[in-house]
Amino acid sequence: MGEEEQRNGNGRKEGRKKSKYAVACSIVGSIISILMGYDTGVMSGAMLFIKDDLKTNDTQVQVLAGILNICALVGSLTAGRVSDWAGRRRTISFAACIFFVGSVLMGLAPNFATLLVGRCVAGVGVGYALMIAPVYAAEIASAESRGALSSLPDICISLGILLGYVANYLLAKLPLVYGWRAMLGLGALPSAALAVGVFAMPESPRWLVMQGRPEEALSVLRRECETEDEAQVRLAEIKTAAGLAVDSAPGVAAPRSSGKGVWKELFVHPTPPVRRILVAALGVHFFNHLTGIEAVLLYSPRIFKAAGIATRNEILAATVGVGVTKTVFILVAILLVDRMGRRRVYLSSLAGIIASLACLGLGLTVVERSAPHHAAQWAVVLAIATVFTFVASFSIGVGPVTWTYSSEVFPLRLRAQGTSVGVAINRLINATVSMTFVSLYKAMTIGGAFFLFAGLSVVAAAFFYFLCPETQGRALEEVEQVFSHGWCAHRGEVPALEMRKSTVAEGNAKAQP
Repeated sequence: MGEEEQRNGNGRKEGRKKSKYAVACSIVGSIISILMGYDTGVMSGAMLFIKDDLKTNDTQVQVLAGILNICALVGSLTAGRVSDWAGRRRTISFAACIFFVGSVLMGLAPNFATLLVGRCVAGVGVGYALMIAPVYAAEIASAESRGALSSLPDICISLGILLGYVANYLLAKLPLVYGWRAMLGLGALPSAALAVGVFAMPESPRWLVMQGRPEEALSVLRRECETEDEAQVRLAEIKTAAGLAVDSAPGVAAPRSSGKGVWKELFVHPTPPVRRILVAALGVHFFNHLTGIEAVLLYSPRIFKAAGIATRNEILAATVGVGVTKTVFILVAILLVDRMGRRRVYLSSLAGIIASLACLGLGLTVVERSAPHHAAQWAVVLAIATVFTFVASFSIGVGPVTWTYSSEVFPLRLRAQGTSVGVAINRLINATVSMTFVSLYKAMTIGGAFFLFAGLSVVAAAFFYFLCPETQGRALEEVEQVFSHGWCAHRGEVPALEMRKSTVAEGNAKAQP
């Protein structure tokens, strides 16, 4: 009896150790997202100093804010094919190298043109990072922890935003000519470290199977799984999803293992489940930034100024508070997404977003229509408080679930390039919001802009409720079957365990000639 308990205890310790290994791999793979977040956070404050130093106008400020996302769109569209060809790990390193070059150019920029070029280069790196980080985290994690681990890139983005806000506050005391350049150039240091350090972590076992290297994939899975049997079962599921027989010989690559033909399968001749997956995955990215999150994060100094905060130091300190709020609540999301499920977390988050945006619009409208420095105190407090409740609501659900959901719904053969299209749409909407927000609020008032975002969030809630089924607790290889049950699959789902039992058997039957 005592020996059996000791064996069970040792098994649990070994399981925890292997679980920590998967977590550590996901964390390292997600660090690239910190760089993207840092750029967003630091640019919100740096733009105040760039405007004074380089004498830029509002149009140039909007272009500078949005051009990163236009270039990220280009990066994300090429990243999927590159990661299918070169591997997930090399793609992360490549993204870090690109971001390093962009940060150096921005940090040394003598004029607006050079700054814009550096921002464009960094944008390409951001596109690669946003596509590869959630894909790697989803492919390295088990079904039970995938929600939390594939949320890590969004957590790292939030941490990067916070670091950017803190850098703004601390470096604002430097002379004008050095301050904003130091803020932007600091991103080069972690980029260089990550470009080299990423090779200490393993390649995605799913990518290795796609390349006909199942023995290497099994070696990675043995370090992640609690038992040898679990590693063998997961390898069999991955082979099935890749279109290979479970007993296929090493060196036999999966069909389209280099990424050829994927776009045709996605957009020209998609099966009904793939069509539904495409709508769900691209839809969550489409609505992600239509909530107005980029407007709040990038232009929070202007929003706080409109709400009545006067001095530059107070404005920068308030933006640090926004960064802290985003980081804290996204950590809470890690605890919820695998326990409550994607749907409940996402829809609850949207309820908070809609209420916060409506109150923020009301508060800013009252402040804007009052005489300078004579706005009703309740309106000022409401506007400032709801910036924080909005960021908290977004961070606890819509932010992390968007990346988790879109990276897990695509079948293995379509995942990298399907995710890259989602990221491209995400960046396109992000760029549209960031490049038009100043013009938008000047045309329809700043309060009116947030009422518009609240209305769009209502549409997002309806979209997710009707078209996005639950994926909680399912292996990646099972998710395609969830979408085979129609648009309203969330009303009557096949239990995950039943689906898992049939996955390998069905896949073997399909793989036979």
